Amino acid sequence: MLIQFTKMQGLGNDFLVVDTISQPVFFNQAQIRRLADRNFGIGFDQMLLIEPPHHPESDFHFRIFNADGSEAGHCGNGARCVAKYVRRKGLTWKYKTRLSTSTATLEGRLERNGDVTVDMGKPRLEPSEVPLKFAERSVSYHLEAGGIRYHVGAVSMGNPHCVLQIEDVAQAPVDKLGPLLSEHNYFPQQANVGFMQIEDKGTIRLRVYERGVGETLACGSGACAAVVHGRLLGSLDESVKVILPGGALKVTWRGENHGVAMTGPAEFVFEGQFEI
Repeated sequence: MLIQFTKMQGLGNDFLVVDTISQPVFFNQAQIRRLADRNFGIGFDQMLLIEPPHHPESDFHFRIFNADGSEAGHCGNGARCVAKYVRRKGLTWKYKTRLSTSTATLEGRLERNGDVTVDMGKPRLEPSEVPLKFAERSVSYHLEAGGIRYHVGAVSMGNPHCVLQIEDVAQAPVDKLGPLLSEHNYFPQQANVGFMQIEDKGTIRLRVYERGVGETLACGSGACAAVVHGRLLGSLDESVKVILPGGALKVTWRGENHGVAMTGPAEFVFEGQFEI
């Protein structure tokens, strides 16, 4: 069976996008891992499967699969790509699109300059909602990893995030400490780990270790989680420029009881077919 696909990227966080509305198809974990291989497959951080809406409040549903075949609940960069994809492919004529995932419903808006703004919804801060194995909510939590105690933030943006503030993001031990915190037993569903350097109240630098993927050039939900944690610490303004290895995002959060808005690019790379 030949499957049509589109390769997209947002700040270097790259995706294989498949329209399963016009070509119903199912992928198992082994197939996803093979397609994700950058030497023997197409190569991507996540696969995005676009489906018909699951409820009347949304225009489309999309599923997110990491390179290791595991399913994720949310993806900010992926949401921007889906919002642009459905418009470009004529699946909708709307400039504002309601998208649902397994954990959230959000709105993507196409901007005049080609960027996409996504309302990522309200951050979830209670430990049981992250989820995190602590009884009471706190701005920071103490976790021990590799014999060292770290102060981290914990935020769910539809997927769990652990945020660690550091002095120099360029020197962050992402490849070693990232897996230790991501797979920490206090995160029962594992977590994406953000290493955040605060330059000033309107600018941060960020590197993210994503569960099931490793370090990526950008993570939209991770950028949102980092800004939320920085705001809760009292260290950041309402609107923040988040500089990631793949480029910059604008993230705005007015505070509790408000959603997080994220603006950034979503680009088409190439299209093709593969056989399963």
